[in-house]
Amino acid sequence: MGPKKTAAAVAGERKKEKVTLEMKKEIIWKHDGGMRVTDIAREYGRNPSTIGTILKMREKILATDAAKGVTRIVKNRPAVLEEVEKLLLIWIEEKQRAGDTVSEAVICEKAKALHADLIREQPGTSAEPEVFKASRGWFDRFKTRSGIHSVVRHGEAASSDVPAAEDFAAEFLELVKTEGYVPQQVFNCDETGLFWKRMPKRTFITQEESRLPGHKPMKDRLTLLFCANASGDLKIKPLLVYHSENPRAFKRHKIDKERLSVMWRSNSKAWVTRVLFVDWVNLAFGPAVKQYLLDNDLPLKALLLMDNAPAHPKGLEVDLLEEFSFINIMFLPPNTTPLLQPMDQQVIANFKKLYTKELFRRCFEVTDCTTITLREFWKDHFDIVTCLKMVNTAWKGISQRNLNCAWRSLWPDCVAPSDSDAPESTVVQDIVALGRTMGLEVTEEDVCELVEGHDDELTTVELVELQAEAAQEQASLEEEEATEERLSSERLRDICQKWKEVQTFADLHHHEKHVAHDAGNFYDTRVMSSFRELLKRRIKQQTMDRFLTKKQRVEEEPSSSGPPES
Repeated sequence: MGPKKTAAAVAGERKKEKVTLEMKKEIIWKHDGGMRVTDIAREYGRNPSTIGTILKMREKILATDAAKGVTRIVKNRPAVLEEVEKLLLIWIEEKQRAGDTVSEAVICEKAKALHADLIREQPGTSAEPEVFKASRGWFDRFKTRSGIHSVVRHGEAASSDVPAAEDFAAEFLELVKTEGYVPQQVFNCDETGLFWKRMPKRTFITQEESRLPGHKPMKDRLTLLFCANASGDLKIKPLLVYHSENPRAFKRHKIDKERLSVMWRSNSKAWVTRVLFVDWVNLAFGPAVKQYLLDNDLPLKALLLMDNAPAHPKGLEVDLLEEFSFINIMFLPPNTTPLLQPMDQQVIANFKKLYTKELFRRCFEVTDCTTITLREFWKDHFDIVTCLKMVNTAWKGISQRNLNCAWRSLWPDCVAPSDSDAPESTVVQDIVALGRTMGLEVTEEDVCELVEGHDDELTTVELVELQAEAAQEQASLEEEEATEERLSSERLRDICQKWKEVQTFADLHHHEKHVAHDAGNFYDTRVMSSFRELLKRRIKQQTMDRFLTKKQRVEEEPSSSGPPES
C-alpha cells in the first residue's frame, strides 16, 4: 500500500479540478451554512481570494438556470441553445419513462427540431433562421454537461432486441419451472397514456373542437397502469394518475375517490412516479393477489413481471409491506417489451379500442335526436367522471382469453387451447358503424391511427409547459425540504416508534381485527412511510458524514509507527 494522503494532498488534487458551476454553488452554500472562507479555500485547494470572488458573484451564480442534470454552463452560449437542452432533457426523460432507448442520431434530430421551433416562435425572427447542426461535438459536450446515459452511440435506437428477448424467455421459463409458478400466480403490469377526449382526426367533432377558443380536449391526458395474471382470471384495480387531485366534476357528482373502480392519484404531469407505483403495489396489487391466492387454495407466492420504466424501482421488495413479502419481482430487459411484454400484446391496444367505442356511444346517445351541439356535449355532458365509467367498461371488456393469449410469446404453454385464433370481437367495425350512424366518415384506418396516437410524443409547446411545471414542482420540493429540516431526527425516530406501538396495540386488541389491520396499513403507507423515508435518508447521510469525517481524521493524523509525512 502507498502512503496515506494528507489533507493538503487531497486539496491539491481538488485544485487541479476545473471550477464547475455546481462547485461554485457548493462553495456558496457552505459559506451560507457558516463555513469560513479560509476553511472552504483549504477544502477546495483554492486561494481565499478565489473563494471571495465566487462569493461576490453569488446572485449571478445562483440565478444561473441550468437544465436539471446539467453540471456545467459554458460562457456566452446562446440562450436558445440553453432552452433546447432543457427541453431535450425533459423529452429524453419522457422517452425513458416509456421504456424507450434513444440513440445519438435520434437525440440530435430532436435537438434540431426543438431549435427550429424555438427560433420560429421568437418575435422578429428573420426569414432565414440560424442553423443549428447538432454536431457530434455538440452531442458529446451535451452528454458531458447533462450526464445522460442509456444512449445508443451509433445508428437508430433498437425498437426490439431479438437475441435479448430469446435469452430472457429461456430465463423466465427456467424460473417458472424451478419455483413451480402456475399461470394464476404470475402477473404483468404496464402503464399507458390516454387522451381521454380524443376522437379520430377526420371527424367533424375534431374539426369543431379545434375552432373552440381556449378549448383543447385532445390534449387532456391521464396515465393508466393495468395489471392481470397470466391465466387472465384476475384483473387488478388499475392505477389512474391525473393532473388534478380533486376535479370539479368530483364535487358536482359527489364522488368518493376510495370507491372508484380505479386507484386515483395525481401529479402535475399525470405521470406514474416511483412513490405512486409503490403505493399501488401495497394498497391494490398486494391485497388483491393475496386474497385471490387464499380464495383459490394456491400457495402464497407470486411473480410480478414488468419493464424497466423509472417508476418501477429496483429493489421494490424492500418497499413492500411485510405481509406481501411473498411477491417476487422480475424485470424485462431493455428493448424487449414490443416482443415480450404481455400488456403490449394487444391488451392495451384493445382497451383503447373499447374506450373509443364507449366514447362514440356516449356522443351518439347524447346528441342523437336532440338539439345539443358538440360544444355543449364536451362542456356539459362529458367530464372526467364519465371518462372513469368508460375506463371501467373498457377494462371489463378485456376478456380472459385476450389476457391469457397475450402470454403466447413469453410463456406459450400457459395459453389455453382454442378452436380458433380469429379475433374475438369486431370493436373497430363497431366504432366505424357508430360513427356512420352519426353521419361521420370514419374508417378503420382512422380508428387504428387514433389508438396509436395516444402514445405520440409531446410537442415543443407541451415540453415548454412541462418545463414550467417542473420548475414549480422543484420550488415546492425545496420548500418542503426546508420544512423537513426543522424536524429533528430524534423526534422522527420517536414518532415512528410510537406509531409502531399504536399499530401493534390495535392489531392485538381491536374487536374488528381486519378493520384495524386495513386502516393501519392504509395510514402506514399513505402517511408514515414518508416520515420513515426521511429518517432513513437522515441516518444514511449521518453514516456517510461519520465515515468521511473519520477518513479525513485518519488521513490528517500521522502514523505512530513512522515519521510524519512531509
